[in-house]
Amino acid sequence: MKELSQKLLRTVESAEPRLRKISERESTTPMLPGGWSSKQVIGHLIDSASNNHQRFVRASLQDSLDFPGYDQDGWVRVQAVSEADWLTLVALWASYNRHLAYVIAHLPASKLETMCRIGSGEPVTLRFLANDYFAHLVHHLNQIGAADSK
Repeated sequence: MKELSQKLLRTVESAEPRLRKISERESTTPMLPGGWSSKQVIGHLIDSASNNHQRFVRASLQDSLDFPGYDQDGWVRVQAVSEADWLTLVALWASYNRHLAYVIAHLPASKLETMCRIGSGEPVTLRFLANDYFAHLVHHLNQIGAADSK
């Protein structure tokens, strides 16, 4: 998990300055007609960090984990992400992911195979959740042009 932690940190360090270069106005423009804006994507990634933080810690403390599903559109809507300050969102996203990198690096090896069920999905391991979290983050950073192209 230390390698995954380092990849997450490098990704945050690379993406944060790119995100800060996006203006407030640009952050509100949908990437596709009817799609999410950069601001909504970052809001979604903050929600993902929040949900996965809970999953990582709870799965490390239990023999198995049953966790509710996640209504991504509802979370973005209820939190009024579109009206939030862009740079505040970027700072929160970066800080939260730095913390998650720390948490991931310290996940107990003995708990990485803990089975986790999220909503009605098939059970997966804590190791899978951590790796999937990173892949999901990179996917969305690519959508908004903030991922490292290397």
